[in-house]
Amino acid sequence: MTQNVDSATCAVSAVHNRPLGTPLGKKPTRVLFLGAGELGKEVAIELMRLGAWVCAADSYAGAPAQQVAHEARVLDMANAAKLRALFDEVKPDIIVPEVEAIATSELADAAARGVQVVPSAEIAAICMDRERLRVLAHEELGLPTTPYRFAGSLEELRAGADEVGYPCVVKPVMSSSGHGQSVVRTPEAIDAAWDEAQMGRRAAGEGDVSRVIVEALAPLERELTVLTVSSSAGIVTCEPIGQRQESGDYRESWQPAGDDATEAERAKSIARKAVEGLVAHAKATGETGWGVFGVELFVLTDGSILFNEVSPRPHDTGMVTMASQRLSEFALHARAILGLPITPDHVALSIPAGSVAASHAIVVAGDGEAVFANAAQALAEPGTDLRVFAKPEVHGHRRMAVALAVGDNEADARAKATRVADSLDIQVL
Repeated sequence: MTQNVDSATCAVSAVHNRPLGTPLGKKPTRVLFLGAGELGKEVAIELMRLGAWVCAADSYAGAPAQQVAHEARVLDMANAAKLRALFDEVKPDIIVPEVEAIATSELADAAARGVQVVPSAEIAAICMDRERLRVLAHEELGLPTTPYRFAGSLEELRAGADEVGYPCVVKPVMSSSGHGQSVVRTPEAIDAAWDEAQMGRRAAGEGDVSRVIVEALAPLERELTVLTVSSSAGIVTCEPIGQRQESGDYRESWQPAGDDATEAERAKSIARKAVEGLVAHAKATGETGWGVFGVELFVLTDGSILFNEVSPRPHDTGMVTMASQRLSEFALHARAILGLPITPDHVALSIPAGSVAASHAIVVAGDGEAVFANAAQALAEPGTDLRVFAKPEVHGHRRMAVALAVGDNEADARAKATRVADSLDIQVL
């Protein structure tokens, strides 16, 4: 272990002095994306602006980041042998996991060989596992959370639900986007919740049964995301982002989230402490821990703020920063992982004082290729913008674009972004 940490420490030192080159030269910084969705696309563009060479890997061809990267690969990234072969072929200096269906053991091996994993192999493993993350946040760092218990069997789940009380929420310890999650209001519904958790879990590497977390259902008023950036200059936080979700997926976000400065500072304090704890684990294994983290928080009806989860990468709700901040979350992520310092000035809002920026996810239903028309009319209103992700096809429901707007206040900004989305003529052919 000492040898691995020492070699990784040397690699961290080299990162601090890594020059910015040209992708067509002999010594560019080589960046490999594992997952090539719309968030990765924006980060890839920002890295390429700074001279990095980018390869984008995903489970299907034509993913958004693959359309702009220098090279692309298609593979099952949960297959350890295939992922190892990809690393051997590409020989990346930096690996950027953008999805969670990855053989994390290979990330750890790559980090031990001195490859920079973003934000670190250890952080990626912690954030994929709700049990490890909750223990770190609440039991090690003392962050406020909902009452919770863990269970590895139906009997343990019944006992844990009785302890936290009803209503409660049951989730697999390893899942995402609300998969496997149930709200349980009576003891009679516990069996169904257990079955749902087993069906919705992330199967890779979990064994036959997924452990679950059961939490008290908090009197939730709203949710916040605090984008927190770890860089060679330390840790800084962006202004909190408000959000609206449907079925566990983001639909709208706005920044700043409100005008309560005290609440914003409390939220940023919790986010900073969570990321400090994660980065400490990274540094203990000789890794940098650099990058953007999306810290998810609950604001309760009594005004208290609770830690929920952390995404160790740019966050869906953070797409609003393409309209609100001097540097978007994607530009911040690119700079941080290249070893460039991020200071409070870099995360400052760029919109006029008192105004608000908003984003509105455009979810398309159908089976085939999505074609966008009427964009000229949709973007005729001042202070609006649009990003079309250019995903090859939609089957069922899929987020295909995002509308952006700046308004005089939250309601104005959200209404503008909604009008952009509603004005588009989208056909699935």
